[in-house]
Amino acid sequence: MLAKAGSGKPRQANLKRAISTAYYALFHEVARQCADRLVGVGINRPDKAWRQTYRALNHGDVKNACHQLRKLGFPAGLVRVGDILQTLQVERHNADYDPMYRVSRADALAAIASAEGGITALKSVSTKDAIAFAVQLLLKHRTS
Repeated sequence: MLAKAGSGKPRQANLKRAISTAYYALFHEVARQCADRLVGVGINRPDKAWRQTYRALNHGDVKNACHQLRKLGFPAGLVRVGDILQTLQVERHNADYDPMYRVSRADALAAIASAEGGITALKSVSTKDAIAFAVQLLLKHRTS
């Protein structure tokens, strides 16, 4: 709606908000998937633990963890999700914080399509790979 708002040239505020919203749509789907995979779903789910796991996803840590997915041998679908998250995060940062950053309608629609593609790819991975992805994003890595 934001990317298509108005009959004429869209307002930069709407286009920038569309990019930000696209990133957050994917980010929150990743957070939900992490919590669902690590804590569980359904009536017996411990809600406080689920909420804590959902909220544990950190933007900076996500960027760093996604940067490692290819090197760690994650499946192509999850590498794609990581690449999309990283790209959208940069675009969101520019849209939210750089007053000189300009966005076209095509840019906003492309960001939305990328987020939708990332969500679709995330939903299609195996449970085993989804759990490994959640651990990669949420837990600190120790070398020794």
